[in-house]
Amino acid sequence: MNVRTAMYNLQGKNKIKNYLPVGQTQLPVIYFSFSLSYLVLGAVWIYICVRHKETAHRIHILMGVLVFLKALNLLAEVEDLIYIKTTGTAHGWDIVFYIFGFFRGIMLFTVLVLIGTGWSILKPFLQEKEKKVLMVVIPLQVLANIANVIIDETSPATKDWFTWKQLFLLLDVICCCAVLFPIVWSIKHLREASHTDGKAARNLVRLTLFRQYYIVLICYIYFTRILVFVLTTMATYQYRWFSFFSVELATLAFYIFTGFKFQPAVHNPYFVLDDEDEDHPVHEDLHDEDFEL
Repeated sequence: MNVRTAMYNLQGKNKIKNYLPVGQTQLPVIYFSFSLSYLVLGAVWIYICVRHKETAHRIHILMGVLVFLKALNLLAEVEDLIYIKTTGTAHGWDIVFYIFGFFRGIMLFTVLVLIGTGWSILKPFLQEKEKKVLMVVIPLQVLANIANVIIDETSPATKDWFTWKQLFLLLDVICCCAVLFPIVWSIKHLREASHTDGKAARNLVRLTLFRQYYIVLICYIYFTRILVFVLTTMATYQYRWFSFFSVELATLAFYIFTGFKFQPAVHNPYFVLDDEDEDHPVHEDLHDEDFEL
């Protein structure tokens, strides 16, 4: 025999069917609000790049593409959830969501690696070890996206579901760790250059910026990969939406911080430093033990 099962909640006086779990009913509104935030952020980024086109580099174009991919990914997820909420099926919007999520994931880790290496800003090329990081991160992100699709489209009752879940977590952790190495290499390079090239003040400012970015990136990874998991396990099922909200809020804050610190502004210490600052001696010793991975 053929059996059709359906699980839904009846909401309102009219008893309208809602196929989303109680803890995910608020997600369409949350994701739509964040998608609008990213669209506004992308428009502001375009304005900044056009206004300071003399100091805009190729990495800034990739950063803008990443913001719009994130916005489109959230919009596709909104449509996906709305159709599931009203009809119980995604009507193809899940495919659109996976496509944008695939490109957004690859672009995110690519941009993080390129920012960490200083590509197109501090130097117009990548070293061999930096290219190897990209060659490792991009294929791992492809596998991670495949694992994510399998996890979302199947259930724990499916064979090998937990294997795919563990594989996805492992690949995600490896990618998160891999993007940290270019930042550490850049910090080490700037620390050594501050003693040799006669531009200690400029390198010191850049070194401070890279250290700040490293710390913020660590906090972002720790929060979105560990603390959010703890929140999800501790929260009751009615408040599961709060963990999704926390991830998106942390991601938006991280994007804003990265854009603010690495914007193509004339007076951004990442790019230039006033000549008068170069004339002042820097009385700060930079030792190897000051910063470790």
